[in-house]
Amino acid sequence: MFDAGSTGFMLVCAMLVFLMTPGLAFFYGGLSRRKNVVNTMAMVFAAIGIVGITWTACGWSFAYGGDGSCPFFGGLDQIGLLGSVQGMLAEAAGETADAAYPGMVDIAFQMAFCMITTAIITGAVAGRMKFGAVCAFLAVWTVVVYPPLAHMVWGGEGSLIGDMIGALDFAGGDVVHISSGLTGLVLCLMAGKRKGFGVMSYRPHNVPFVALGATLLWFGWFGFNAGSAFDADGVAALALVNTVVASGAGLVSWLVVERVRAGKPTLVGAATGLVAGLVAITPAAGFVEPWAAVVMGLAVSPVCYFFISALKKRIGYDDALDAFGCHAVGGVTGGLLTGLFCVPELSWTDFGGLLYTGDPSLLISQTLGILVTVAFVGAADVVIALVVKALFGGSLRVSTEEEAQGLDVAAHGESAYPAYVGLD
Repeated sequence: MFDAGSTGFMLVCAMLVFLMTPGLAFFYGGLSRRKNVVNTMAMVFAAIGIVGITWTACGWSFAYGGDGSCPFFGGLDQIGLLGSVQGMLAEAAGETADAAYPGMVDIAFQMAFCMITTAIITGAVAGRMKFGAVCAFLAVWTVVVYPPLAHMVWGGEGSLIGDMIGALDFAGGDVVHISSGLTGLVLCLMAGKRKGFGVMSYRPHNVPFVALGATLLWFGWFGFNAGSAFDADGVAALALVNTVVASGAGLVSWLVVERVRAGKPTLVGAATGLVAGLVAITPAAGFVEPWAAVVMGLAVSPVCYFFISALKKRIGYDDALDAFGCHAVGGVTGGLLTGLFCVPELSWTDFGGLLYTGDPSLLISQTLGILVTVAFVGAADVVIALVVKALFGGSLRVSTEEEAQGLDVAAHGESAYPAYVGLD
């Protein structure tokens, strides 16, 4: 018989993670230009629908199906979630191994993870990529990139990154943040810069939207990290506490850096620092002590701030809403710091953090895991983008006229602010 407490806990955590994607729509929508806010939010909502289909059709099976014998791929045995209802009935009747909660909950929980990961990508290409091309790319990506990567990290015994390499990823540093941020970078490079990039000042059009979105993301992140303990236990509580303190430290750190570098702390900066802290603690949430979570939050904001405010301009890549600068950079930072601060008794492997053991083995594993993630995701992204580009007339981006008009009207025939007449 299932444990009602564990079942309820995981159901709530799953719904909290589902809330994160609409929250991201508000966060990205507020950061975008006034003439592109509907398009920006529509791309995020499109990710919800696309993942709902692909995860049911094959994503779950590719990630967590099979017998675990393949280090790169789950299996084909749960295509279309066939047998999931029968499996649930068998669990309830006690015909299978005892489980604290129905396996069906894991399907929903992991689907929500795929949704928010996929949605993060869209921020990098806001304001210039064809809506159909975005949807086509995301549909393929959620079949051939995310599920295999999830299996490589979380596929259990025999998985490439999680078992063979021995890298730790509690709730998605590799799987969620590095993969989405890196994919955003690849897409923005292949789509090209927005008109006026480096000349015009792109300011968030609705700061309260940004704050609302960050709040919803923060709230959902408690289910994201605590739920990754897969039990209502002490590790879940630790992950919850670490999520709170790391995000708070990231917020404070960003405000301090912003005050020193720009002269004034901003609400957008506070929201961005909050998210950066959340990203950094994600791979480490159930592995580190709260003091270490504070250190991680304090450390990640200056790193992300440098990439967003300085390196992006210097290199010249147009990551519109900083998906790469916040998520990929923050995910790498958090993954490496996990190799320093992991409490040995909490590690999923035989190795603890360098700070505790003096042994660099876990730090090396963390580095290798990140490199494999980057190599796999980056190569797959380029191939998918080239195919989608060919299918959409040899270009991923809208016409110059549509970009100037704004994608709200050009792509969707509606405006977030119909009464507004202006250039923004």
